[in-house]
Amino acid sequence: MNLIDTHAHLTYPELENQIDDVLSRSRSAGVAGWISIGTDRTHNQRAVQLAQRFDSMFAAVGFHPHHANDVTDDDIAFLQQAAQAEKVVAVGETGLDYHYDNVVPANQERVFRAHLEIAARYHKPVIIHTRQAFDDSMAILAEYRDKITNIVIHCYGGDISQTKFVLDRGYYISFTGTVTFKKSDALREVAKTIPLDRLMLESDCPYISPEPVRRIQPNEPALIVHTAKCLAGLFNLDLGAFADHLAANSKRFFALP
Repeated sequence: MNLIDTHAHLTYPELENQIDDVLSRSRSAGVAGWISIGTDRTHNQRAVQLAQRFDSMFAAVGFHPHHANDVTDDDIAFLQQAAQAEKVVAVGETGLDYHYDNVVPANQERVFRAHLEIAARYHKPVIIHTRQAFDDSMAILAEYRDKITNIVIHCYGGDISQTKFVLDRGYYISFTGTVTFKKSDALREVAKTIPLDRLMLESDCPYISPEPVRRIQPNEPALIVHTAKCLAGLFNLDLGAFADHLAANSKRFFALP
């Protein structure tokens, strides 16, 4: 098995401080590729550096919408440079998050559009974070429909109607451990409607450990095997065959070697 964790925060201290052991456990579990995701300037720099240390690790650079109030023009200039760095395969995560009211929506939109401009300029895929902001997120993405080819909605939690909209736009969908939770029956029903060639898998570690290891903290890439087993069962596929499909999707989407 050769799964790829397409969204991991490996620069967070609880993982970075034991990164060799984390990656060793990951490989032993059958997860042999990783994309480390930046969320602010410091973590973007670390993600790029970390990707350059390990053959099967890559980086995505972006400013999480939670940080949008503090993102300056200098930060955007930095992001433009970082997006061109070796082994940076995507821009993000970026998007809109209205769950909390401490980040001004106008600031989030400004930063979101800056990410999309950079992704369009350098022909990079985009990793989207959207929480309680689906309509606004989709409206902004529509402005770039002819400029950005590959878009994935990460940590997916949409309903059937939203999922149809996302799929009609040609976007990809990535699941975390939330799809395994006991109360996630509706999300599992949504998962069954997604074409296999539009599906990817992520840990979003150090958060969202899947069932049946939900109590294990921090989450880490090795544990996405449980999410893969859950989804493979929904598709009535052997785990190995399912993993091969997802790895192929991830390599195609991110243009991985």
